[in-house]
Amino acid sequence: MRPFTYTRAKDATSATKFLTQNLNARFLAGGTNLLDLMKEDVERPNALIDISELSLGEIKTIATGPNQGGLSIGGLGKNTNAANHPLVRQQYPLLTQAILAGASGQIRNMATNGGNLLQRTRCPYFYEVGMPCNKREPGTGCGAREGINRMHAIFGWSEQCVAVYPSDMAVALAALDAVVRVKNATGQERSIPMSDFHRLPGDKPEQDTNLAHGELITSIELPKNNFAAKSYYLKVRDRASYAFALVSVAAALETEGNRIKQVRIAMGGVAHKPWRALKAEQMLVGKEATEANFKLAASAEMAEAKPLAHNAFKVELGNRSIVLALQMAMNGGKA
Repeated sequence: MRPFTYTRAKDATSATKFLTQNLNARFLAGGTNLLDLMKEDVERPNALIDISELSLGEIKTIATGPNQGGLSIGGLGKNTNAANHPLVRQQYPLLTQAILAGASGQIRNMATNGGNLLQRTRCPYFYEVGMPCNKREPGTGCGAREGINRMHAIFGWSEQCVAVYPSDMAVALAALDAVVRVKNATGQERSIPMSDFHRLPGDKPEQDTNLAHGELITSIELPKNNFAAKSYYLKVRDRASYAFALVSVAAALETEGNRIKQVRIAMGGVAHKPWRALKAEQMLVGKEATEANFKLAASAEMAEAKPLAHNAFKVELGNRSIVLALQMAMNGGKA
């Protein structure tokens, strides 16, 4: 690990000012991803701004604004607290399921909600500093493009990068149409829809999100919805714990009788960001919630996949996972 300075921020304004003044500084909250990257010499900040003691952990009902009646989750709240909060469990069980599917209890006790969204890819070529990686060192090439790419993207990848985004929590947030609230050094706030928060790699794979340097995630807002009774998070992985998704699906439905009024489907393990299955969603609105319709919608979505040399299995796995997640959601999470 390389030398760095350490500053403990007293408030959000001073924290963002510290970071804005130094392009090579990083915020430190739970540190569950950043410190690993520093130990591996992947991240090399010369300054850490500790924001862990800022008062940004509250979970509360939104009283005013466009998401009135929804839920605000503090950016510096712990993953464990978010997953187990009564309002989250009652109103947004999909989010609880997704958080609990990720990492371990020990990590969830340390990891923050904002930090979860900002975690970086687990691509082995990114972590191995002796290998080429455009995300780690722009212009060096993508080792995974022609290398071992079993875990990598089948949607939205570019010749510059085929890595996938690892967060389970973010996949559920994408399905729930969440909005990320951020603040900059001048105190200005803005809202970023989850659909726009993360980026596809394009020709700038080193940029994971659309955050500006110095912006701080203050909260995540969940709009009010009618998905609580029929939602499910399915995570398919090589082993039952301590593993990232090969494919995951966050599915949520609102029905009238057996007809689908609204549906949300987001996928993890398949792209550089949480992947909204918009084609599948569009096909299902107004249709009967049947296995046949679920299969047609899943096939339409997965038809756009572009697998790499070693991950063509993800296309069929994605098909089956979408169908199963929708079935489980319709049954209230029961097989």
